[in-house]
Amino acid sequence: MSTVALLTGALDGGGAASPADFMAARQQMAFTLGFHIVFASIGIGLPALTLLAEWRSLRTGDPVYAELARRWMKAAGVLFAVGAVSGTVLSFEMGTLWPGFMDTYGQVFGAAFALEGIAFFIEAIFMGVYLYGWDRLTPRAHFIVGVPIVVAGLMSATFVLTVNSWMNQPRGFKLVDGEVTDVDPLAAMFNPATPVQAAHLILASLMVCGFLVASVYAVGLLRDRRAGRDDRYNRLGFAIPFSLGAVCAPLQVLVGDFAVRFVADSQPAKFAAMEGIEHTRAGQPFKFAVFEIPNALSLMLRYDAHATLRGMDSVPAGERPPAEVVRVAFELMIVLGVLLLALAAWWGLAWYLRRRRAARAGLPWHPWFLRAAALSGAAAVIAMEAGWTVTEVGRQPWIVYGVMRTEEAVSPEPGLRFGLYVVLVVYAFLAFATVSVLRRMRHEYEPAVPDAPAPEPSPEKTGAAS
Repeated sequence: MSTVALLTGALDGGGAASPADFMAARQQMAFTLGFHIVFASIGIGLPALTLLAEWRSLRTGDPVYAELARRWMKAAGVLFAVGAVSGTVLSFEMGTLWPGFMDTYGQVFGAAFALEGIAFFIEAIFMGVYLYGWDRLTPRAHFIVGVPIVVAGLMSATFVLTVNSWMNQPRGFKLVDGEVTDVDPLAAMFNPATPVQAAHLILASLMVCGFLVASVYAVGLLRDRRAGRDDRYNRLGFAIPFSLGAVCAPLQVLVGDFAVRFVADSQPAKFAAMEGIEHTRAGQPFKFAVFEIPNALSLMLRYDAHATLRGMDSVPAGERPPAEVVRVAFELMIVLGVLLLALAAWWGLAWYLRRRRAARAGLPWHPWFLRAAALSGAAAVIAMEAGWTVTEVGRQPWIVYGVMRTEEAVSPEPGLRFGLYVVLVVYAFLAFATVSVLRRMRHEYEPAVPDAPAPEPSPEKTGAAS
């Protein structure tokens, strides 16, 4: 869902809304999007993890895989419901907070929202059949029923992303005397930004879900280690989602590099804010925190150490995004992404050594690895939120890049800030209820899963293997 996720920044210009209401509208949309995107990511990744565990159960007959699949899909059902609520709120906010945007351009991207609605209903229908079908369908039929959940979830996310990508690269219409004409919905959906943004979000969602689920089981493994237990349920519950996150991490680096290059060409002001480029010059240095490498940014971006890159001074003052917000968010995303990549490399190296030595002791059950893995879920969520901040704040002051300014889209009705207060209270209750339900589901689990053959050795026996 595309929004104006601007937490701070200058207000240029005399929109109809008061400055307080204008900022409240931005903050409300930013908060609700930041809340929803976590559940949307889990909705993409958790059904995929469930099907993977169920497939392994069908292949091996191992009851541990079956129990993981059952519990993960129950949790997915709860989170799907919460995501549906928060997504509905976002849909209403698009009309109530930004009527100028919806009235003018709704006909351009409306088809994408319609297709997203169809995908959502398909996902919901098969989710119900899948949950109700436990022990009522044959194992193979039950697995097949789960496939449309994954496909529909991916399609739903992609259709929504086409709207956001259109806001960054508007296509598929003509603007004549302020009126939208010659609408081409397909050109709007498949604009130049769609492939890179869709790939970037889907990989981010899979990473977030993988590391977030794995972090729960990492805590369980640490507790097992302290208690001298060897719980295969926790080990498999960790290995499956962490492997998903570890596989997506290097792919995300490649897609992210392409995304940065795309932004440099299509939104130079956003790129200048991301990289902290104040002045246009040849041979731009690469800056990170207090470090600076001469000519490195020009070399990395254009493969020419003396290439000229545009700075913030090339953009009119009224069209510049809040550079500090964008740069801090970009650097935070990069740092956390590199740390997650390093953790994934640790896991991958250990897996390779295990395969080469044919020894189970190769997997990294070292306590420090598990402690880092326990933090990986929160790190992935923060990195994704930082990435969305870069995308949305970096587009300011435009709600539709180069076409409509944000203050032109906001509702002129007074009292928008009171809506923000209501949303904060309601979402606090929703978050509390969600956590309470998930905790209750966790406590209902009794570790009575029958032992599978040939369990791996306990972390106590592996010592400091890494």
